[in-house]
Amino acid sequence: MIHAFGDSQPALGPRVFVAPSADVIGRVELGEDASIFFQCVLRADINYIRVGPRTNVQDHTTIHVASDLGTTLGADVSVGHGCTIHACTVGNRVLVGMGSIIMDGTVVGDDCLIAAGSLLPKDKTYQAGTLIMGNPAKPVRKLSADEIAGLVKLAHKYVDVKDVYLHTRPWPG
Repeated sequence: MIHAFGDSQPALGPRVFVAPSADVIGRVELGEDASIFFQCVLRADINYIRVGPRTNVQDHTTIHVASDLGTTLGADVSVGHGCTIHACTVGNRVLVGMGSIIMDGTVVGDDCLIAAGSLLPKDKTYQAGTLIMGNPAKPVRKLSADEIAGLVKLAHKYVDVKDVYLHTRPWPG
């Protein structure tokens, strides 16, 4: 459901999908072709949440903010199932693996892959083009060109999936 908080109303770009069981609250901006899947909560009551174009947030993910920090997800980001994204910045073309947690003030550069179950501690910065994993998460190695291309391919697959939910095209599979 789409909920106002005080005078703040979510702003949805063209062709956005928000699942009926998801809650999008307050100062949330969803970019063109973004998708928020089932039982996600995006709660922007005390600051803003910005979700870039073609970004998908998968089932059971919570995105929240802090009084002094909003949350930004760039373009072509895929957030796996059951993540917690809190008051941080995630660049473009990033995969946040299932069950990962990103804490306040953390910045993830473009073209990164965060392994499932990783904990990115408060106020850390991760360079672009990196495989990030662990608890606490550390950069492991640079991603290959093929791996980076795969990040974009995954995001575009979810644009196709959300279009089926919006009934704008049949499932190609």
